[in-house]
Amino acid sequence: MSVSIKYVLVSVFLLAVGAAPAFGAGGGGGGSSGGSVPSQSAPAYDPAAEYAKGMDALKTKDFKAAKKAFDRVISAAPKDANTQYLAGVSRNGLGDHKGARKFLEKAVKLNPALIAAHKELGVAYAKLGDTAKRDKILAGLKVRDVSCAETCDEATELKAAIAAISAASGGATTGMIDRELILASTAQGDHLYLDAVALINENQFEEAIVTLYKAQESFGPHPDILTYLGFANRKMKRFETAERFYRAALAAAPGHRGATEYYGELMVERGDLKGARSMLAKLDAQCRFGCAEAEELRRWIDAGRSPHS
Repeated sequence: MSVSIKYVLVSVFLLAVGAAPAFGAGGGGGGSSGGSVPSQSAPAYDPAAEYAKGMDALKTKDFKAAKKAFDRVISAAPKDANTQYLAGVSRNGLGDHKGARKFLEKAVKLNPALIAAHKELGVAYAKLGDTAKRDKILAGLKVRDVSCAETCDEATELKAAIAAISAASGGATTGMIDRELILASTAQGDHLYLDAVALINENQFEEAIVTLYKAQESFGPHPDILTYLGFANRKMKRFETAERFYRAALAAAPGHRGATEYYGELMVERGDLKGARSMLAKLDAQCRFGCAEAEELRRWIDAGRSPHS
C-alpha cells in the first residue's frame, strides 16, 4: 500500500486549527488506537507512556524515576538506541557509571551516529578510570569533528561532546541530558512524524528515516514510528532491517494494523506467501466487517500467487 498524502494534509490542517484527528489506522503509520499522530495514540501504548515519564523525570533531574521508566521501556523494546542512551544518562546522573556503561555501549552499537551516547559513554569511561576506552571515544569524536569542518549539522554537538568527556576526566559531574532532548515536545515530534510521512510520499526514503529517528526522541519506540521505519527501509530493499522494525512495532502493539499489513506485504515480496496469509488472518480476526489493511494485503497475496505478477 502506498501512503496516501491525504492523511498528511488532513493531519497538518487539524494540528493547525487545534483539532484532534479522528480518522482510522490506514496509511501504514496509524495504529489500532485510531490516532493520526504519535501524541494522539501514545496513551494506549505503555512503552511510549513510560518513555514520556522518563523524559519528564529527567527534566526535573529525578534520575531514579527516569531510570525506572526507561528500564520498563527497554523490557519492551530492547533495541531502541534512544532508550538505551537515556537509561545510561539516568545511571550516570545517579553516579552508577558502571551500570551506565552497559546501556551506553548498547546505544552506540545500535546507532553509531548517536553523538550524545558517545559523549555519555566517554564520560562513564572517564569516571571509571578506563582511559584507553575513553581516549578511543574521544579520538572517534575528534575525527568526526575534523571531517565536519564546522559545516555539518552536528558541529556544535561534536564539540560539546568532546568538551564534556574532557571535563569529566578532570572530575566534573555528568548525567545532564542534552538540552535538545529536554526540550523535545509531543508537538515537535508530531510535526517531525508528519514531515517524514510527506517525505515517504515523495519517495525520499533516506531523508524520511532520518526524520523518523528525530521524532523518536519525543516518543521513544512508538509503533507508528517503528512501522514507518520498516516501510521506508523496505522500499530501499533493506528487507532484514524492515522486518526488524515491523517485529518491534508488533511486539509493542500486537494489534497494530499498519504494521501487520506491511509485514505481510514484505513477506509477499520475499516469496513467503504462507507467512503473509498468517498476517492476513490476524487482520481478518481484527476487522470483522473488513478494513483497508486486510483488503490491501489480500490484493498483494493474490498478486503474489499470479504467474504474471
